[in-house]
This record gives sequence, structure tokens and C-alpha cells, in this order.
Amino acid sequence: MKIEAWIFGITAIFLVLVTPAYWFITDAGESGADWTGTSALVMTGLLCAMVTLYLGFHAKRMDARPEDRKDGEIADGAGELGFFPPYSWWPFWCAATMAICVFALAMLAWWLFIIGCALGTVALCGWIFEYYRGEHAH
Repeated sequence: MKIEAWIFGITAIFLVLVTPAYWFITDAGESGADWTGTSALVMTGLLCAMVTLYLGFHAKRMDARPEDRKDGEIADGAGELGFFPPYSWWPFWCAATMAICVFALAMLAWWLFIIGCALGTVALCGWIFEYYRGEHAH
């Protein structure tokens, strides 16, 4: 995880250097100027710094992965990497019900919003409990 910490650290340093330049170039100090870009760069820099600290902290406490070692071989990384879920239709139905809810709010159709929330609850429960029943039950 050291390489990931380095990547985020370099990105955070880049953003710390670029943010004042962006602020100066866009005249954000003047009245009527756009503060959105400067605020976004500051927040992105802080988020990158936060991820850098997290990854750096955990990289020191865990054993080195094969890709983190200079003498690491490709074969050292062989084996099970984790559980990867198979296909699922539930994310589609959750997105569809969310689209219904957003459309209902845009049109101020509260009856449609309530229907979308009810269908969304069913879709979300189906997504959460999909590994408790059916073909992929554990």
C-alpha cells in the first residue's frame, strides 16, 4: 500500500501547489469572481491528504504485499484474492426507482414519489438480501 500512499501524496502536493495559482489566475479574490473552482481544489487536496495519511498509516502496520517488495515475484501474488459477486439485476432496479423518485420531485408529483420510494425499498431489500436466498445463497 506504500505505492498508493505515494500516488495520493503526490496528487495532494500537486493540488496544494495548483490551488493558489488557480485562485490568482481566476481573480477569486475580487468581488464577483467564481469561488467554486478554488473551493473544489482545496477540498480535493484535503481529501487526497486524508487518503494519503490513511494508506500510509496502514502500510506501516501490515506486512508488505508482493507488489510492494523489490524481490517480489508474480507467483507470490497467486491464490484467492477475495469474493467477487456474480451478476445482479438489483442495482439496475435501485437506479430505476431512484430515477422515478427524482423525476417525481422534478414534476412535483408526490404520488409518484411515494410509489418510487415503495418500489425502491423493495429493490434495496432485494439487493441487500440477494445472497441469503436463491442460486447464490451462502
